[in-house]
Amino acid sequence: MTTVEDRADGAATLRDWLNGRGHKVALNVFMLIVIAHWVEHITQAVQIYALDWPRPKAKGALGLAFPWLVTSEWLHYGFAIVMLIGLIVLRPAFVGRARSWWTVALWIQVWHHLEHLLLLLQAVTGNNLLGQKQPTSFLQLIFPRVELHLAYNAIVFVPMVIAVIYHLRPRPAERELMRCSCASSKSGR
Repeated sequence: MTTVEDRADGAATLRDWLNGRGHKVALNVFMLIVIAHWVEHITQAVQIYALDWPRPKAKGALGLAFPWLVTSEWLHYGFAIVMLIGLIVLRPAFVGRARSWWTVALWIQVWHHLEHLLLLLQAVTGNNLLGQKQPTSFLQLIFPRVELHLAYNAIVFVPMVIAVIYHLRPRPAERELMRCSCASSKSGR
């Protein structure tokens, strides 16, 4: 990828900035969005399992204020695509062990995104998978939707967290490859 120093005109592209000087800010904003979404899924699980709410009423915190919004496949697809884009766009700044874990999260999110795309297409066309009463993803044929999407978010989130930890605390050889300033001063394990 072209770096700021490699460009003849000295101008940085947005992607250069996001993976260089702006990576720390971009990563923090991205992780804040991911955590907010994760909290929504946890809130919904608490509403179902701890508060014993009926599933149709358990819509997370956002759903209490905007019930129409959380029942929209557009919202769920929007998050899935934002997450996929974030994982792709921020990936170049990750090196070594961090990049490996970030890539694991990326590939899991590719599948998660495809499941949400399938749900959105069903909602838009009105043609549900295998004649189901509502839009249904492939794995939702086996697992309930709330638990499935809680699991999806967990299995994407865990490798992301590992990647971020390794990114913030790189080994000396990894630090040498980094173009951003995300690493703490006490790294090198």
